Amino acid sequence: MNNAEINVFKQKALQWAASFEVCCCLDSNQYSDPYTQYDCLIAIGNDQTLSAPAGNAFQQLHSFYEEHKDWMFGLLSYELKNEVEDLSSQHTDQLNFPDLFFFVPTYLIALQGDEIKVIKGANSIIETIHRIDLDRPIAKSNLKIENRFDKETYIATVEKLKSHIKRGDIYEVNFCQEFFANHAKINPLAVYNKLNALSPTPFAGFFKIYDHYILSATPERFLCKRGNRLISQPIKGTAKRSSNAVEDEQIKIALKSNIKEQAENVMIVDLVRNDLTKSAVQGSVKVDELFGIYTFPQVHQMISTISCELNPSIHFIDAIKNTFPMGSMTGAPKIKAMQLIDAYEKSKRGAFSGSFGCISPTGDFDFNVIIRSILYNASEHYLSFQVGGAITYAANAEAEYEECMLKASAILKVLS
Repeated sequence: MNNAEINVFKQKALQWAASFEVCCCLDSNQYSDPYTQYDCLIAIGNDQTLSAPAGNAFQQLHSFYEEHKDWMFGLLSYELKNEVEDLSSQHTDQLNFPDLFFFVPTYLIALQGDEIKVIKGANSIIETIHRIDLDRPIAKSNLKIENRFDKETYIATVEKLKSHIKRGDIYEVNFCQEFFANHAKINPLAVYNKLNALSPTPFAGFFKIYDHYILSATPERFLCKRGNRLISQPIKGTAKRSSNAVEDEQIKIALKSNIKEQAENVMIVDLVRNDLTKSAVQGSVKVDELFGIYTFPQVHQMISTISCELNPSIHFIDAIKNTFPMGSMTGAPKIKAMQLIDAYEKSKRGAFSGSFGCISPTGDFDFNVIIRSILYNASEHYLSFQVGGAITYAANAEAEYEECMLKASAILKVLS
């Protein structure tokens, strides 16, 4: 099958998957990546399900994996921080995603290059999918998008956070703001397809949990395991694209050598190294790439890669817990940064800045970071997305606000 035929099959498979109560699609959009096993995985239907609130959710996931030792796909909400550390959340939550949700799929389809492989279920489902008439609904939405912060309040809040940095409370904090719509009625799959077409990214995904949807164009990997190796790839550092090729290349070069962006990035690299040390064979944590510049449709990003060898005495679920939530979405020191996030942000993060992904029967896994993502509660007709950035001593509040608007641009375009 050629690329066009594979893409049509993917669209049909996702349409079929979305007719089930639970499904998850993880799509690399064929970005080249040494750690990705398949271009696309589509998990359909739920044979077994685990939904757990923060408290002992990671222990329940440990038991769930040991009981089934099968492919499983799932969500780790940011609110699991309250289990990992002695923290709480003061804000109300209008999305109400589960803190932790995993399922063993009835059917699992993998796409790799020009091949389609049925990992779970009868091969006859390929013919079932081929016969589907592809719907082409327009992702039209009559939404009134509101913002929890106006520009002046956002800038004033950044200045308050900088005062914490000057006082020595933190070095860096990831500060986010929510855009939302009440009375929202959308076709989630049509909106996801539009988002993925406009902004294809290596860790994109469509996740349906009954009447809850994550429509994600995230470029960031949280953590993956390949054999006995753990790999984390935090993003810190963003620059807008230019339609002029020469100017675009100059922007890339400027990002690579930007002292402020490097400082943001290296703080989080140090934090990730520290997190990985809790699960690593002593002396095995290393930085494989520092300040790598990667290009996406809307932005250039600075991405670093840190890896380690997993200590054989530590279960891989505990390795996930030991690094959660990801440093790129919290700050340093991590616990104080999370306390300030809850004090100064105006929305509960919930699924946002958490993670979703998959675990294989052998215990390999790959999880993304839920950014550049639309979250939708269909029964409450509530739609939300959040954007943010790293606030450091050198941060310019006005520039940080503009970076937020840049990060929001693709989603606002999709929803307009």
